[in-house]
Amino acid sequence: MTCYQEITCPVCCSNPIMKAGRSTEGTQRYRCQHPDCDTKTFMLNYRYKACEPGIKEQVVDMAINGSGIRDTARVLKINKNTVISTLKKVEPYRPSQSQVSGFKYHGKP
Repeated sequence: MTCYQEITCPVCCSNPIMKAGRSTEGTQRYRCQHPDCDTKTFMLNYRYKACEPGIKEQVVDMAINGSGIRDTARVLKINKNTVISTLKKVEPYRPSQSQVSGFKYHGKP
């Protein structure tokens, strides 16, 4: 008896998926066939936890909430150097011109 596993794209959650070779460790890669999806390839099981979807967003959220680099690395079970490089790649928050125009500074320059 053959058993099949239903695989869906982690970005668009669609079912038209095709195999796309293997990683260097031998893990199967998949490619989404949906025309509007931006996913190139993905795997079901990643070797490194830092490569899993959503980890980079969690790093940024923890940094915004005041967690340190070592604390973030320990909680997410990734290397501290990965945390540092992820935070370096994040664009800083810059308010739009409409948000700044209503602000008036009344203190000393």
